Amino acid sequence: MAGHPHKPRPPRTAAATAAALVLLAGCAVAGPPADPAVEEIRRTLDARAAALLGHDRAAYLASLEPGAAALREAQGEEFDNLADVPLGSWEYLVKDVRHHGATAVADAEVRYRIAGYDTAPMTVSRTLELAERDGRWYVTADRAGTGTGTPRQQLWQQGDVDVARGSHSIVLGVGQDQERLRDLAAAADRAVPAVSDAWPSKWAGRVVVLVPASVEGMGGLLGAPAAGYRGIAAVTTGETNREVESPADRVVVNPEAYALLGDFGQGVVLTHEATHVATRAHTSAVTPMWLSEGFADWVAYRGTGRTAAEAAPEMQEAVRAGDVPAGLPDDRDFSFDGDAGALARAYEGGRLACAMIAERWGEEKLTAFYRTVGEGQYRDGAVERALSEELGTTAAELTAMWRDYLTGVLD
Repeated sequence: MAGHPHKPRPPRTAAATAAALVLLAGCAVAGPPADPAVEEIRRTLDARAAALLGHDRAAYLASLEPGAAALREAQGEEFDNLADVPLGSWEYLVKDVRHHGATAVADAEVRYRIAGYDTAPMTVSRTLELAERDGRWYVTADRAGTGTGTPRQQLWQQGDVDVARGSHSIVLGVGQDQERLRDLAAAADRAVPAVSDAWPSKWAGRVVVLVPASVEGMGGLLGAPAAGYRGIAAVTTGETNREVESPADRVVVNPEAYALLGDFGQGVVLTHEATHVATRAHTSAVTPMWLSEGFADWVAYRGTGRTAAEAAPEMQEAVRAGDVPAGLPDDRDFSFDGDAGALARAYEGGRLACAMIAERWGEEKLTAFYRTVGEGQYRDGAVERALSEELGTTAAELTAMWRDYLTGVLD
């Protein structure tokens, strides 16, 4: 997960794709079924997925236990909330079924795509309880599972989802007026070409933006306490496991913090987050946060005309006070629940490191360095190897150059 910080004060720092995806509905079983009931459960979930994609409310509710009034009401509301979301696919992958007589518990993954925007599915773990009635299986409960994608709440579970489409973006919002969603789509549309200009590697070239009604809603989508995101304008969700297909990224906007930014600050935030989407395939668990966050901020400020001092006020204050950091920011320095000033200095320090590399070795070398770091097998030594191969230097030399650079551009 990556984000962009903003303290609540005047900012100092920071068409839909032509080819529509074929609608796919289905349910697959991981391995051969160990119980005949699994096949019937699969059919129930198959029908449920097809009904959702086909906008058939009656058929969707038919997969639920007939007498479960509260469940049917809640599921009907979720179905209605999804009405405007352009789903390209929706399927259930059943991972495990625990069957006891006429009841069963199924651990499943919901995999869905936004038509025209997702090149890979978003994966959400769900646990479904089912009961057999007259030879047919019905869903009696549907809740967040314990695997990938949990404990995230889904946007449509928070309210009716409104949609605004851009040429490079789609914005899904709850509790937001249409004008605000259109403004976000326009800002995202400006961000995407800026990212493509700075990042030469192939990427989807489009982003999906989620806007909950409040910071509490943001916390629900991210499965974390809202308090940790109050000063954060946006974060990007995504997996960095290179062993499996990376699921779709989502840029989640904090409507409260984002609204405090002016046009420039909002543009920086969305360009920063779009950079995370673009670089996802080349970002791994070995990539230090000073590089992933610093690179995203470097792209966001690239071409804006802002000086180093204008873009790094917190770091400038520290440098002028004689408090030049001893080393590049540690991953712990990027914690959202820490000191706001320290968080800002971490982002600024990472950005200035990337700016220094781009100025000294060139932008192509900076992006090559980023990719080579992400290819490392182990955290220890990954940066050092990339520094040697791409820049012909060492970690100690880079740190010394960075400290000199800070004093040169900020003092």
